[in-house]
Amino acid sequence: MTTSQTVKPYKDTDADKKQQVADMFNNISGTYDFLNHFMSLGIDIVWRKKAIRALKASKPQRLLDVATGTGDFALEAIKILQPRKVIGVDISSGMLDIAREKITKKGLEDRFEVALADSEHLPFADGSFDAVTVAFGVRNFENLEQGLANIHRVLKPGGKAAVLEFSKPKGFPVKQLYHFYFNHVTPLIGKAFSKDYRAYSYLPESVAQFPDGKQFTDILRHVGFSEAQSRPQTFGICTIYIATK
Repeated sequence: MTTSQTVKPYKDTDADKKQQVADMFNNISGTYDFLNHFMSLGIDIVWRKKAIRALKASKPQRLLDVATGTGDFALEAIKILQPRKVIGVDISSGMLDIAREKITKKGLEDRFEVALADSEHLPFADGSFDAVTVAFGVRNFENLEQGLANIHRVLKPGGKAAVLEFSKPKGFPVKQLYHFYFNHVTPLIGKAFSKDYRAYSYLPESVAQFPDGKQFTDILRHVGFSEAQSRPQTFGICTIYIATK
């Protein structure tokens, strides 16, 4: 089993991965939403909606969004699922500041709150949530198994986790085009629009290392989920994982 993620954003510091990822997202928080949609040509919005709709049948009323970032995934979940309460956690205070601005602007203070916390030490009791979501965050976990086990812990029995993450296309020519775009174009776009060039070089490196597909569903089962499915999207560029406690 893969337990820890060894790729880190910065090569010139001894800080652990968690601190480096927090620093990275603090640095790029101002341009994060724009670059996300720009670099994916808006397809990431479609992926997010599909991942959230996968939870619709279970009608979760209390939802946790891990690695919530600027809150887009959680806000989409509120719109589609209509839960009573959503809590978003992230290790980047800069990203959470933007999420709070969105919450206030939309008047959702009573339904959506955010807090500084990481996946490996979620500050919630066992069985606190009907559903847990993570969008483009699990590959940044310092210890993947520990983070997923903690997500499993805070879910109620029968609760579901919906994980959205980049994956590696297998077929020609998408595999080759994807590799070129991610490794050569993405860092250039990041450099042009963001003050942290390294963040957008880290993206393809972290995706290349991430155990996607069956490897990831095997890890989900290993940490305690009774069922885990993978649903590749857009030629395998991204995958939705649905796991049941």
